[in-house]
Amino acid sequence: MALGFLRSINRRISHHRLATTLLLLPFVGFNGIHPDPPIAPSKEPSGRSAAAAETLAHRIGKAVRMPGVASKARVFAEVNVTRPKEYWDYESVTVQWGDQDDYEVVRKVGRGKYSEVFEGVHCTDNQPCIIKILKPVKKKKIKREIKILQNLCGGPNIVKLLDIVRDQQSKTPSLALEYSHSQGIMHRDVKPHNVMIDHEQRKLRLIDWGLAEFYHPGKEYNVRVASRYFKGPELLVDLQDYDYSLDLWSLGCMFAGMIFRKEPFFYGHDNHDQLVKIAKVLGTEELNAYLNKYRLELDPQLAALVGRHGRKPWSRFINADNQHVAVPEAVDFLDKLLRYDHQERLTAKEAMAHPYFSSVRNAESSRN
Repeated sequence: MALGFLRSINRRISHHRLATTLLLLPFVGFNGIHPDPPIAPSKEPSGRSAAAAETLAHRIGKAVRMPGVASKARVFAEVNVTRPKEYWDYESVTVQWGDQDDYEVVRKVGRGKYSEVFEGVHCTDNQPCIIKILKPVKKKKIKREIKILQNLCGGPNIVKLLDIVRDQQSKTPSLALEYSHSQGIMHRDVKPHNVMIDHEQRKLRLIDWGLAEFYHPGKEYNVRVASRYFKGPELLVDLQDYDYSLDLWSLGCMFAGMIFRKEPFFYGHDNHDQLVKIAKVLGTEELNAYLNKYRLELDPQLAALVGRHGRKPWSRFINADNQHVAVPEAVDFLDKLLRYDHQERLTAKEAMAHPYFSSVRNAESSRN
């Protein structure tokens, strides 16, 4: 499509008061992404029960955190403490703007809560790229994503930021986890939709760093991050001093969906029900132990909603259709990711060293 189409998009976006910051990323086999990933059929509450659940959700308050045990990352806790302020102080970033006229839009390939994504091309050298048009957000959120992409540039399986441009009329700005964590950065939105597949080179790219944040030990973060089906228990019980291990829970949810052929694996119809779905698998005794460790007290109505459930063995989810992928090593790997207590989950480095990936490591060694 012609650049005029891009301009018409920008005019339409500006008309609806949307920011038009464009982040330009390399194009690598976008066929691996599905704009709207398929979701396994599941019975949703209907009629009176749905209305009752919604009413109850409005009455449920936040969990209460008692004074006592603080939570701190097991790995890379001091990265942003020891590095100079300019490494993590994204609010001081000065954005170097490129020229919007250097790019043409080809087609829309996806969308997210805060952005729309297009396949594009650089006019000068015809190099394909991905154009991410950001929706209206605070300026510092845009700067945070830019700074994080700049800091992670060159890392394994990290998408590269090529350019940043904006609409001059509106004047508004238009395994990767181990590396990002080692650089003091939490992704906070790991899900299938944010994994891009390069089929030709047989590589993955972790994309959409819009919710990513710098980790500082003891700092309290917003729990309204990550997509519902991939939210860790810490988010659902309002534990704000979470860390990199949140990304490993999300990875575990993805992995469970893959090996058990059930997408999404935890299918809650709201955040409260999401905790219920998790408790029905991992058990409420373990949930209560987690809450007690971090001195958290659920709202009584949420506690009643969660109820009491025993832990289900992973073997309950294995059947004739998935037993060829739900092998013992895979289930053990999953079990070490999907833990209530974020301190008990594998780190990204430990995950890569798990026996499940031994064949991958052996293949890499033989190539080298």
